[in-house]
Amino acid sequence: MTSADRVLVELDAIRDWQELIYLDLHRHPELSSHEERTVGVTAHHLDGFGYDVHHIGGGVVGVLANGDGPRVLLRADMDALPVTEQTGLPYASTVTAQDGDGNAVGVMHACGHDIHVAALLGAARLMAERQNAWNGSLIVVFQPAEETAAGAQAMIDAGLLDAIPRPDVALAQHVLGIETGTIAVVAGPSLACADSIRIMIHGQGSHGAMPNLGVDPVIVAAAVIQRLQSIVSRELPPGERAVVTVGAVHAGSKSNVISDHAELLVNTRAYSSDIRDQIVAAIERIVRAECAASACPREPEFEYYDQFPLTDNDPATT
Repeated sequence: MTSADRVLVELDAIRDWQELIYLDLHRHPELSSHEERTVGVTAHHLDGFGYDVHHIGGGVVGVLANGDGPRVLLRADMDALPVTEQTGLPYASTVTAQDGDGNAVGVMHACGHDIHVAALLGAARLMAERQNAWNGSLIVVFQPAEETAAGAQAMIDAGLLDAIPRPDVALAQHVLGIETGTIAVVAGPSLACADSIRIMIHGQGSHGAMPNLGVDPVIVAAAVIQRLQSIVSRELPPGERAVVTVGAVHAGSKSNVISDHAELLVNTRAYSSDIRDQIVAAIERIVRAECAASACPREPEFEYYDQFPLTDNDPATT
C-alpha cells in the first residue's frame, strides 16, 4: 500500500467522526463575533489531539510543534449568516438570534463555514496522528467574524502573531459549487476583493400631494440604481470581471409622504485593486451627480464596511 493509499484509508476511518462534527455545527450556527460554542467545540478537539491551544481575539489557535521544518498555517472561518434556513433537511438550523441592529433573525451556515471547521479539524487530527511522517510546526487557526471582515484583524490585534511561530506559508480553503472530490487551485487572483457601501441620499420631505415643495430621494435613488448598472458594462474594459449590486433600498414609511432620505446598500466585487478603485470612484461620481441634478439639500454620505482585499495566491506556493 502506498503512502497516498494509507492516507485515503485514514480519511475514510475519520469520515463518520467528521460528519458528526459538521452536523453538530450546522445545527448550532453562531453569528459573527458570537462563536462561543463553536470555539469551545474546536478547542476541545484540539486539546485532545495534543495541540498547544490559545484563545485569541474571539478565535482559537492550535500549535503542534514537531521538530525542525516548515511552519505551515492552516485557517478556517467559523461564523454563520443571518439567514433563516428553509432546506427541510433533518439537521436544519432552527436557531434565532439578534443581529447588530437588535433585530431577531434566523441563523444558518449558508456559506459553508461549518464544513471548513470540520475539514480543518480532520486535517489537524490526521497530522497529529502521523507525526512520524513529517517535521516542522503546524498552526491551525479558527477565525471568527469572517462575514463582517472583523475577525482576522481582531485576532491580530489580540496578539496572534506573538503567540505562534512565524509561518512560512498560510493556506486557507473555501467550498465551491464544483464536483465533489475536486480541488481547485489557481495562482494569482482567485477570490475577488469586495466592498460594501452604505449610501445615504438626502432629500427634502414633503406631503405627497405637494411634491413640488420637496426633493424626492426615492426618485434620486431610482436614477442612481439604474445608472450604477452601466459601470461594469460601459466603463470597464471588456473581459474584466466585476460586479456592482444594489442589495437593499430603504426609504419612507407611508405612501403619501415624501421622505427626507433614502439609503442604498451596495456591494462591489473585482479581481484587481485598480478596477476596484475605478468602480468605487464611479459610484461616488454617479451618486453625487444625481444628487446635484435633483438639487438635494445636502451632499450624499458614503460609509464603507465589510471590506475584503483581493485573494492573490503566491505562484510558487501554489
